[in-house]
Parts: sequence; structure tokens; C-alpha cells
Amino acid sequence: MILTWLYAPGDRPAVVAKALAAGADAVIVDLEDAVPASRKEYARAATAELLADRPPVPVHVRVNAPDSPWAGADLAALAGLRGLAGVRLPKVSGPEQVAVAADRSGGVALYALLESALGVERAYDIARAHPALRGLALGEADLRADLGVSADAGLDWPRSRVVTAARAAGLPPPAQSVFPDIRDLEALAVSCARGRALGFLGRAAIHPRQLAVIERAYLPGPEEVSAAEEIVTAAKAVPGAQALADGRFVDPAVVSAARRTLLLAERAAQVW
Repeated sequence: MILTWLYAPGDRPAVVAKALAAGADAVIVDLEDAVPASRKEYARAATAELLADRPPVPVHVRVNAPDSPWAGADLAALAGLRGLAGVRLPKVSGPEQVAVAADRSGGVALYALLESALGVERAYDIARAHPALRGLALGEADLRADLGVSADAGLDWPRSRVVTAARAAGLPPPAQSVFPDIRDLEALAVSCARGRALGFLGRAAIHPRQLAVIERAYLPGPEEVSAAEEIVTAAKAVPGAQALADGRFVDPAVVSAARRTLLLAERAAQVW
């Protein structure tokens, strides 16, 4: 289960190499915002060379936006590469963009980034656009600009919208968008806790120092694991809805959530 995603600019192979060794569950090589126009071709070629073989951790590539002059060449260069785990499509505003990318990308897993009011409004249609689509995420910097939002609370509805759309379409819970301040780890932890409460699972990072904070925020603590174990044990003993001795009500939905907690418990034991 991927909890940490680390971005690295595609035109800086040395930085990508460091990202691969930084301890993230997955690395996202960026061909879009982190790469100036003059280096797009170099970034694409360097990334294709990297992914000719399997890297030590899963690598996804954020290609350029569908309406950019580089998107088609990005997808063509990546199609069929052995080391490519997924393609992240930025600035998706409609399902047709996902369908076109799926036709060009050779069947690799696709992830749609919603970065505009229109993309958020069409989130469910985008989530159901093609079988190759495996997840949604928000691009919050662009979305803030599009909405004219300054306070973080202004993004609560779009965040809930993308979580709901993903789950309604049978996709995994989305990962949170990046936290832009790489020094304020306390604020990052608070933001992650808020994201977890909204239904996100894991988060993208822009610096290795953010990884441990994200992991801790999204892993269950000892009390959560103990409560989940009790719920699952009780469900095995008495199928169907019931109330535990402390008053907690247990039904199939509660049991399902408890089992997901236990899936993360082994990893949590190595961290706490």
C-alpha cells in the first residue's frame, strides 16, 4: 500500500537517483511544472532511459498537460517501457482526455490530476472514463488559483469531492496533494491529519524530509490497531451487527475499516 510519493524533476537525473534511494514508496518523475520548456525533450529522453529497466521502487511519470505541445510525445516515449509503473495526467478537465491518453500509453495505469473547477465538477465522470484509470488526485496549487482561494478551508469541498468520486467509481482513496513548505514539518503533520480525516490515504512529497511525517500521519497508532483487532475478533465470533462491551457498534462497514487498519498494522509496528 503506497503511502508516500516523492516528486523529482525529470531533467535532473542525479536528483531522480537520490529520490529513488530516499525511502519513498513510489517516485514521481515530473516532466511538467518542474521542467522548463527548453529542457522538455532532454527530460523526456532521460526518463525513458531510466525506465528502460525496472528501478528499485515503483516510478510514475507526470507527463505534460493534454493541451500542451509536449503531451503526445511524452506518452509515445513512455509507452511500453519496462520500468514504468504509472502515468499521471495533469490538468484533466474531462473524461475524453483520459480516453485519449489511454489509447496512446500502451495500457499502463493512469492517474488523473484534477486542477481546475471544471475538473472537480466532472470528477466522477473522469473517474469512470476508462479501465486504465487507477486513481484520482488534486493539484491544489492550480486549483487554488482557479478558485481564488487563499484559506486552506476553501479546499475542503473539492477534497471531499475527489475522495467521494474516487470511491464511488471503485478507485482507491486518493493521496493528498503536496505540502509546499518543506521546513514546517509540524504544519505538515497537522495537514496530513486533516487529510486523513477527509478520507485521503497517503500523500505526495516534494522533499525527502517530508516522508517520515507523512508515513506516521497515515499509519495507525497502537490504540487504533488494538481497537481494530478487537473488532475483527468480535466479528469472527459473532457474525452480523453487534455492540461491544464498551458500547461500540460493529457492523460490516466497521469491520471492513478495521481490516484495512490491520493491513497497515505490520508496517506501523516498524515505525511506532
